[in-house]
Amino acid sequence: MRIQILGGGRNQLSGIIRAKEKGHEVVLTDYYEVAPGRAYATYNEVVSTFDVDTNIQVAEKYRVDGVMTLGTDQPVYTVACVAASQNLPAFLDRDVALSVTNKEIMKAVFTENDIPTVPYRLITKDAKESDFVGLVFPVVLKPLDSQGQRGVFKLNTPSEVIKNLAETLSYSRQQKALLEEFYESDEITVSAWVEDGKTCILTITDRETFQFEKHIGICFAHDFPSRHLGAYETVKKIIDRITDAFGIKNGPLYVQLLVGKDGILVNEVACRIGGAYEDIFIPYLTGIDLLDMVIDFSLGLELTSSVEGYHLLDNKKHLSVQLFFARPGKVLDLTAVEQLTELTGVMAAGYTIAPGMVLKTIDNATARAGYMVITGESQEALNKNIDQAFHHLKVINENGENLIIQPKKYSRIDEILNNEKRKG
Repeated sequence: MRIQILGGGRNQLSGIIRAKEKGHEVVLTDYYEVAPGRAYATYNEVVSTFDVDTNIQVAEKYRVDGVMTLGTDQPVYTVACVAASQNLPAFLDRDVALSVTNKEIMKAVFTENDIPTVPYRLITKDAKESDFVGLVFPVVLKPLDSQGQRGVFKLNTPSEVIKNLAETLSYSRQQKALLEEFYESDEITVSAWVEDGKTCILTITDRETFQFEKHIGICFAHDFPSRHLGAYETVKKIIDRITDAFGIKNGPLYVQLLVGKDGILVNEVACRIGGAYEDIFIPYLTGIDLLDMVIDFSLGLELTSSVEGYHLLDNKKHLSVQLFFARPGKVLDLTAVEQLTELTGVMAAGYTIAPGMVLKTIDNATARAGYMVITGESQEALNKNIDQAFHHLKVINENGENLIIQPKKYSRIDEILNNEKRKG
């Protein structure tokens, strides 16, 4: 069968490879002429994943049997539009897909259905400081329709909002921004599968983040099990309410929650497999292959995996996805991936950088240097395996220095990066 996959980046690479392994032809659309997935696709088209009309033309040209994406928010809407135009299987109709990819509609659904979220305002380039009256500072400014923490800033005063607004809007196709009160909290991420409107929570992970100056929410790890697992029943009620409110009938569900003194609030909702290598770690943790399920469903095939009989609270495994970063500098050499995956507990690893690249100061999640998926028989064993992996992980600059930022040092990220600025 022939499946159209939107996006050929690293977050979609596993889907392209898996579809080929399952015997399908892959039609890839991606804005970039050079994308990692192009080497594996059967057919390649240089088309933006946001371009609905041209993606429909591609689907017609190749007479595809299905269409999908993973690891990225915004193309979910394009997928729904292509599927509707070609009468192909789809998890979501166009209206639902729009509601989970447009933060303005998403927030409205939260408000209308008593889904707890932080106080917010929608603003445009014409915003004035008087428009922010009633919001408690500090606030978080973010584009209405973007991802990867691009243009997301924690700001302390109305004048800072005005000063940073143009940059934030540069990442929004709709030229709108969301201004939210900052909620001091831990972050957790819920991955679930919806079947006929019923939701099965597969994993809850602690989303560990750091902040550098005004750049906030940059994720460096997902840890399982979550330290907030005791709030499972509350989380389950919120997830069920989200499923009902948005009218989500089938498919993957990915929800970011904030856990703080005022309870659990919903940050964002997405209907796709997460972009933190959930396609790798969820099958290990649960025995349920989400990626196979998405491919099979998108082609109208019988699902080869099932959530039946699974319950999160029975899961006693331990795992961490380490999304590592490096200090600024020119990369001379890297520890071989094969060396990393030979280490105890390291089930997968990879880089988003290569020798010869010049690494810049971290502004958002796109500055990530790579990842390691690490397991352990216990929390103590997992911690030991993480320490061992970072002991071997090296990104060497021209001076022979290791640029890798150790996990325990993210709390000192400002100090570390400011030292690099002074050295530069």
